[in-house]
Amino acid sequence: MIWAKQGIEILLCGNNSARIEQLRTSRENKAYLPGINLPKAIDLTSDIRACVDADLIVFVTPSTALRESAVRLAETKINPGAVLLSCIKGIEHGTGKRMSEILAEIFPRQPIAVLSGPNLAAEVSRELPTATVLACTRAEIAAELQKYLSTPRFRIYTGEELVGIELGGALKNVFAIAAGAGDGLGLGDNSKAALVTRALAEMLRIGTKMGGELRTFYGLSGAGDLIATCFSQHSRNRKTGELLAHGRSLDKIASVLGTVAEGIPTTQSAYECARKLQVDTPIIDQVYSLLYQQKSPARAMEELMGRDQKAEII
Repeated sequence: MIWAKQGIEILLCGNNSARIEQLRTSRENKAYLPGINLPKAIDLTSDIRACVDADLIVFVTPSTALRESAVRLAETKINPGAVLLSCIKGIEHGTGKRMSEILAEIFPRQPIAVLSGPNLAAEVSRELPTATVLACTRAEIAAELQKYLSTPRFRIYTGEELVGIELGGALKNVFAIAAGAGDGLGLGDNSKAALVTRALAEMLRIGTKMGGELRTFYGLSGAGDLIATCFSQHSRNRKTGELLAHGRSLDKIASVLGTVAEGIPTTQSAYECARKLQVDTPIIDQVYSLLYQQKSPARAMEELMGRDQKAEII
């Protein structure tokens, strides 16, 4: 929406043809972005072949759908000079691969870029001021994209490495579920501040073990996105934790949200990566137990608070 308003030609390609037709008629995505009208400059299609001539292809699918979508796109023989930009925040289950790694595997000759940060769609679409960070496998392209995609209300910083930018954006969703569970239990602001601080420490431990640079996690895609997602009423992941604390099942939560929050599959992936890398991740472990072992939120919080006392290490 913000790029279309800057005069950039946009083609929005969706997998659900019925939703695309509804969008074409109403110009409003009532399921995911209610109350926001799509600019007329945005064209719509459900035919992935329509993307073949694009200079920039932006991936915004659920993380669990990226591989399938990318394989289908690869079959169309896209523009060999096209830049592929991932805005997806997740880690692939089973492989532990980041989204850019999946794209590089399927499109080995294309430049791959990533964008991440505290960019809640409900606010970005209303053109409320925000900042984000972008990195690319070719540094000169990152600078070009920064100039091309930045707007007066959407400030883009360039980053030096894809790994930490992607991992910060993915892992914060897990911690937002924990923050939401604390909200649902009525634990207060002191509790949430402590949780977010220790979540950052945990993000640093596992993120650096997975190849990210330490300083990246202190930036927009790490600390910035962590703060926004843990505190925002717009966050699906925070809302998931809150509803879990209210006794809702995951199926019920998905029906309320209209989609599965990214933190749910990412929790499983992060838990597996932590085991493989032998990293201590008490918050991730407790969120995993909430989602996949039916532990109660109250019990999980008690176990976190009951851990052995030790020195603070960030």
